Amino acid sequence: MPSRDATTHWVGDLQSGKGHVTLDSSNAGQFEVSFPTRAGNPDGQTSPEELIAAAHSSCLAMNLSGVLASENLVADSIDVSAEVTLGPAKGGGFEISGIEITLRASVDGLDADRFAELAATAERTCPVSKALAGTTIKLDAALA
Repeated sequence: MPSRDATTHWVGDLQSGKGHVTLDSSNAGQFEVSFPTRAGNPDGQTSPEELIAAAHSSCLAMNLSGVLASENLVADSIDVSAEVTLGPAKGGGFEISGIEITLRASVDGLDADRFAELAATAERTCPVSKALAGTTIKLDAALA
């Protein structure tokens, strides 16, 4: 499988400095980042947490599609949102203190209990979930 890369160029200190993130592999975008917008009002800038949320939600949607396929099921739609929270870390600094995922899907021929099992499997086996294993991840999954 291929690897993907991004780069960030940062100038200045934490409070007044600014960074420029480039999604190199896809050339899909360039984004400004700064700590004040990361810790407060986004003011049109992204943050590492938003990029993690995007990675997590897209990965989980793909992974659920694969888990459903293993059961010979195809979703009419899958919608996933991820909310990644930055908070103070014990001993100083910051950490990703939690991720809340809301997953809704429309899947013909599947009852709510079986869907909950498959959604939990998809979350547990999602590569991004695995990469974030040290973080508390809460999943709210339901059929639409």
